[in-house]
Amino acid sequence: MKNIKNIKGHYSLILFAIVLAGIGCKRDNNYTGHAYFPDMAYSNAFETYGSSPNYADSVVMLLPVEGTVPRGYIPYQYTKSFDEQKRAGLELVNPVEKNEENLQRGKEQYTIFCMDCHGERGNGDGHLYTSKLFTAKPTSLRDDYVQNKPDGEIYHVITLGSLSGLMGAHGSQIKPEDRWKIVAYVKNGFEVK
Repeated sequence: MKNIKNIKGHYSLILFAIVLAGIGCKRDNNYTGHAYFPDMAYSNAFETYGSSPNYADSVVMLLPVEGTVPRGYIPYQYTKSFDEQKRAGLELVNPVEKNEENLQRGKEQYTIFCMDCHGERGNGDGHLYTSKLFTAKPTSLRDDYVQNKPDGEIYHVITLGSLSGLMGAHGSQIKPEDRWKIVAYVKNGFEVK
């Protein structure tokens, strides 16, 4: 008799564990299930331009420490000034061939990093401007002002930001080769062959 009670007890315990696991593992769009250790299962993500309680100034998107260079990269040899921007335009030559693959990659990178401000076709009518989140109209990349600049000068602005300060530096976010591909895409009239 005692063995039967033990067997029933084991079955009851197993059945309880199965039910508990079934309840805890159910996930859909409306019900996330029970998380017994939520801090280990789900990380708290912060919006890129949002705030965070983890830092005293609540800034989330931090720039790399000044003067640091990722492994395998050569530090950028120009500074942010009018003369240096002109020098970059004279000295830097786009090493990227304007083929379909490179232009497609340039378009992808442009879509990720540039389109929100400059717009899909580079007219300066991106979402941040049209939604009034950014009050200054970004430069049209289709105008002669940009199209007549040497590739190196455009690369310089992508890397260090504009002299006006309205466009931030993207050198820490976009790989050098991808910056050149963006330049090729922009100078190719926003067309992929």
